[in-house]
Amino acid sequence: METTSFASFMREDRGRVLSALIARAGGDFQMAEDALSSALEQVLREGTPPHASLGAWVHGVAKHRLVDAQRRARMMDRHHAALASSEPDEGYELVDAEAVGDERLRLLFTCCHPALAREAQVALALRTLGGLSTEEVARAFLVSGPTMAARLGRAKEKIRAAKIPYVVPEPGDLPERLDAVLQVIYLIFNEGYACTRGEMLHRRDLCAEARRLGELTVALLPDSPDPKALLALMLLIDARRDARSDESGRELIALEQQDRTRWSRDDIRAGDALLREALELGPPSTWAIEAAIQAVHGHATSYAETDFAQIAALYASLLERCDTPVVRLNAAVAQGRARGAEVGLEALSAIEGDLGQTHMYWAARAELLRQLGRPEAKAAYARAIELAGNDAERRFLERRAAG
Repeated sequence: METTSFASFMREDRGRVLSALIARAGGDFQMAEDALSSALEQVLREGTPPHASLGAWVHGVAKHRLVDAQRRARMMDRHHAALASSEPDEGYELVDAEAVGDERLRLLFTCCHPALAREAQVALALRTLGGLSTEEVARAFLVSGPTMAARLGRAKEKIRAAKIPYVVPEPGDLPERLDAVLQVIYLIFNEGYACTRGEMLHRRDLCAEARRLGELTVALLPDSPDPKALLALMLLIDARRDARSDESGRELIALEQQDRTRWSRDDIRAGDALLREALELGPPSTWAIEAAIQAVHGHATSYAETDFAQIAALYASLLERCDTPVVRLNAAVAQGRARGAEVGLEALSAIEGDLGQTHMYWAARAELLRQLGRPEAKAAYARAIELAGNDAERRFLERRAAG
């Protein structure tokens, strides 16, 4: 079996297969993950039959492992009764994309059950839905791998012990989970749009999955403004994806250098329409304000004509609702573009204590120093390069530093 094929499966299909297995396991996360791990070990050891689809074969092997585990555990429910009286399927069927899509929505809401702490909700969903490794999830939360592994274990055990149902909640129970659901969808999208690790800048599969989950959530809550605003935000950002890197996907292209004819006008129009619908349904939320910021970029015919004063004003409004270090960083960059690099640097200095261990802080600082022609830019670029985890971003920063 080719290493690239296995890596592609782990990146693009693992989450879909795991979702189907969790559904078959009656919502038992650990049993499903154990079955999948066992199947992956067998495939790595023995390979796949000639002409067999890797995804279908892994799914089939894992399903049989799960059936065996369910029988051994003698699960006392109606599913066990059916399994105990029948033989496993002889063939290995392909994963049904539509059925798995429904399962993934159930998985999303199960991960976001209010009985779990918010950080545990997001971490578990990123691990199972997004297919991120425990180490990648740990980096997203700025904690160690063992700490995150323990956190994920506690969350899965709580789901099992509390018998949290593997279902999309009733309409009356949706609002209390919506914030976490939307946050998870956006984090999955963000990991796809700007990978924290690896050689490629993008993971198209994660962007597509987040968009699809966003569409499902809009369909589930058609009268709620926030799902529409989030979907608008993702569309407006994703519209620029093809222009953000070269054809190989390995070289980052700065916003001011992007070929705007490669931006997806269909995504921009769809995002605009969804944003208008969201604003008609209620006052602007943080999702709507962020979507509005991206809409300003989308409507600019060139970098020079971008209304950065409006973007800075929108970030100021966003800070009133969501005062976080990351929002402050983006607001500082916007101020630097609208009011001058010195203003941006002053705003950045206030958050060094919060983000000084991230490459994005030092990259933003280096760019502002570069604009001012100050020699400290070189050291700031060096620090950003040291902290960057994505190879494409690291190469981009190296080019900027050399320039």
